[in-house]
Amino acid sequence: MKTSWRSASLVASAAAVLALTTACGQDSPPAASQNVGATAAPGDYGNIGTGTENGVGGIASGQSAAPSPSSPSNPAGKLSVATAEEVGKVVTDSLGLTLYRFDQDTDQPPKSNCDGDCAKTWPPVPADDAEAGEGIDKSLLGSVTRADGTKQLTVGGWPAYRYAKDVNAGDVKGQGVGGKWSALAPDGKKAQGGGAAAAGEAGDLAGLSTRNDPKLGEIVVDKNGMTVYRFMKDEAWPKPVSNCSGECLEKWPLVEPVDFNDTKGIQKKGYMIFERTDGKGKQQTINCSPIYTFAGDKAPGDTNGQGVGGTWYAVRPDGKPVGAPAK
Repeated sequence: MKTSWRSASLVASAAAVLALTTACGQDSPPAASQNVGATAAPGDYGNIGTGTENGVGGIASGQSAAPSPSSPSNPAGKLSVATAEEVGKVVTDSLGLTLYRFDQDTDQPPKSNCDGDCAKTWPPVPADDAEAGEGIDKSLLGSVTRADGTKQLTVGGWPAYRYAKDVNAGDVKGQGVGGKWSALAPDGKKAQGGGAAAAGEAGDLAGLSTRNDPKLGEIVVDKNGMTVYRFMKDEAWPKPVSNCSGECLEKWPLVEPVDFNDTKGIQKKGYMIFERTDGKGKQQTINCSPIYTFAGDKAPGDTNGQGVGGTWYAVRPDGKPVGAPAK
């Protein structure tokens, strides 16, 4: 009786695995697959030093944010345009501090998605006394009401922020942080300059593409030119499973879905998305392996996440990890 039950169970399990493997490996990706992964163990996701919190550029543990003029209590005053080295023309406040925009915000309609610890590192710019100075089109200035009821300045519809680590006029330390923060150009778009050009004009990149790294060879990068990684404790077969969540996911932000038509040089087989079960939405995979960026990479071309914890590696166009030890 026991043998019969076990045999039936094994047959059913094998059939389920076969069905899922076929779905994951087919050329036309299915819409989604369920994630049942566990949280990564402490230490598996690395120490990013001066890195980020919440995947959006926070201050590292043990450090305190500088008592910066970027405090949200400081008015914006008269805005102007400055030229930052390797970044180009950027909007600055009355103290000369650079203003930034966040990729996870929206401009139509304007909405800020930076609260809590994020807003401590990226203080929202008050809208109340902001005025257009030389080089600023007054019609592009507006405001958005934040969750706490305060009014935040918008430029071209994009909520504006300062960066806690910018303490001097002309600082642009927030440019490219986490692959999601950019200095604001006078028209509300992302400032583009030599920094992006150094990684192959990141502003003109496809949603996912490749670049030739001098040490790692051909690796995958996102639309901002930021290196894409795999976590060796994740699973790809018979279905994608992410074992990075919570604090791990703060340091290794997931790559959100990218339409395959918006990729260049990426393998199509196994290119699919899956629905996470931790409330973080859908995540992109390459060859069914979940992919991430690293909050410790500050600019396009950085590969600071390579080899972290012996579990994180850059990704080749076919989804294989670069330099990972053989299992």
